[in-house]
Amino acid sequence: MKLTAPLIYGLIACILLVSAPHVEHLPLWVSALCAMLLAWRAYLTATGNALPERWLLLLVTLVCVGGIAFNFHTLFGRDVGVMLLMLLGSLKLLELREVRDATVLIYLCCFVIITNFFYSQSIPTALFMLFTLLIIMATWVHLQTGTLALKPRLRIAATILLQAIPLSLLIFVLFPRVQGPLWGMPQDAYGSSGLSDTMAPGSMSKLTLSDAVAFRVTFSSPPPARDQMYWRGPVLWNFDGRTWTRGRNISPQQPRLDKVSLPVSYAVTLEPHNKLWLFALDMPIKISTPADFLPDFQLLNKAPVNARLRYNATSVMSYLANLDEQPQQLRRALALPDGYNPRARELAAGWRAQNTSEELIVKTALTYFNKNAFEYTLEPPPLGSNSVDDFLFETRKGFCEYYASSFVFLMRAAGIPARIVTGYQGGEYNDLGGYYILRQSDAHAWAEVWLQDRGWVRFDPTAAVAPGRIQNGLSASLPNNSALPFFARTQSELLHKLRFNLDALTNQWNQWVLGYNTERQFALLTRLGMEDITWQKLVANMFAGVALLVGIFTLFMLRHLRLRDTDAVQAQYNKFCKKLAKAGIERATHEGAQDFAERAAQLKSQHATAIRDITAQYLALRYQNLHDANILQAFKRAVRRFP
Repeated sequence: MKLTAPLIYGLIACILLVSAPHVEHLPLWVSALCAMLLAWRAYLTATGNALPERWLLLLVTLVCVGGIAFNFHTLFGRDVGVMLLMLLGSLKLLELREVRDATVLIYLCCFVIITNFFYSQSIPTALFMLFTLLIIMATWVHLQTGTLALKPRLRIAATILLQAIPLSLLIFVLFPRVQGPLWGMPQDAYGSSGLSDTMAPGSMSKLTLSDAVAFRVTFSSPPPARDQMYWRGPVLWNFDGRTWTRGRNISPQQPRLDKVSLPVSYAVTLEPHNKLWLFALDMPIKISTPADFLPDFQLLNKAPVNARLRYNATSVMSYLANLDEQPQQLRRALALPDGYNPRARELAAGWRAQNTSEELIVKTALTYFNKNAFEYTLEPPPLGSNSVDDFLFETRKGFCEYYASSFVFLMRAAGIPARIVTGYQGGEYNDLGGYYILRQSDAHAWAEVWLQDRGWVRFDPTAAVAPGRIQNGLSASLPNNSALPFFARTQSELLHKLRFNLDALTNQWNQWVLGYNTERQFALLTRLGMEDITWQKLVANMFAGVALLVGIFTLFMLRHLRLRDTDAVQAQYNKFCKKLAKAGIERATHEGAQDFAERAAQLKSQHATAIRDITAQYLALRYQNLHDANILQAFKRAVRRFP
């Protein structure tokens, strides 16, 4: 077969479609170079000019590989591999001379299409890739047939894809699940987003600009009030004058809760964030996934969360936490760096001198924030080396990390053990799906103070300045012109409803497609009647199912072939004969078309003209090799209209 211009344009479209989603996360020069190569091939096809020499293509290839190695300092990794595939596919078009080259290029497109799922496995990505696969299959059909128009090619390609759906579903349900993310190495395959284990002025406010989902929560018991929804994450102990960090755990004591309230049970679907910590409602007492329960009630997964993780947890809302806290932990919760923030130290010392009760000192600090014109804002002024002093006495403008940091500093300066807890606060309830959505914009920092006879007690200084943040969410406590995500600012019920519908659909996709892990597979197959499930049984059942589907499809095709007439012309003529047979005029086996027409015209004289015309059209199409589409359509219409 000759490589025609429409086929080449189809191959260019295939490369363009599989490469386009990579533009946003690859260097601009790679995307620009691929676009130039595709445009060059389209120009050569349109003008009929000769393809470039092989030595020139080799030179361009070496320059591209060198540029990638210089840019990434390696030729291995997810991003590097994707770039090489994109560039090689674009370059392959410029040496396209034989049918074999076109076949290789189509196979390469089928491979590159998978790489888009390395970056996103969302529903829009899946739909776009399905459309791309349809175009690839239509191009492949064009390569095999050569003469079909675009519409028939698309129809054949769509038929092939539809036929593959039952087989794909069977393999999806029965194929043994592989634990872990879609890709396992190298390290750049893992994204990193969300909370960090360090906190400095401005670190939390940056997260509020992200509308990305951190996790979703479904309660199996009545949920607590929104202002009690503190989702515990990293706990920060060490302060160097500007930045808070987790530090190293120095206590062998297990966390202990006394006088707990009724438990609250829920399920968390955590998005991958490439960190160890898990999130649970304050305070957690039980979790279904294997995790380390640190003395400060922080939950750490056994490995970084590089894939979506679902776990069940139980928490209590009223408790006494670590009443018998270890002395080394209390000393750790009192440590402050020397030489920083003298004015804050002096203020705290004054509170200590005036009050003997630690609880009164805490209340005095919260009152100080409430009564001294502090402002809750995403855009605070910069702070100097004495960041706490600058915030407390000069700017008095900040986000939650400013208040948590200064509050804990004041508590320690007053001789009261305190630490910072980071995580998320609140949540957006989706009544369509019956779950809460926690977004990166819900990131929050609060404080815990250790009090005699009460243990670790949560205090949120942000609530003393902006209670609306805790009760109604971030947008309720900030001006309308704040740099918030669009949906955090808009009040449109229609947009919010649309957003909830899309998120509910996404949640189902995450749970039943992306989250179809070993546990869900075993649970589904158990409900279907399979017992004692092993991977050997799964493989055997999968192959048996595939064989059954192939057998059914083969029988259907054989039956279809037996029933199908030799061609479209003969099929239409047979319909015409069946109509006459219903009228009592049946064609004999030995009777020719012309003789049958004359006999039928005599017996059905009122339709004699139509009988003779249809027969004449049949003979012309059948025996005179007339391949005019218009004549064939006229023949079909005549048969359809015949009484």
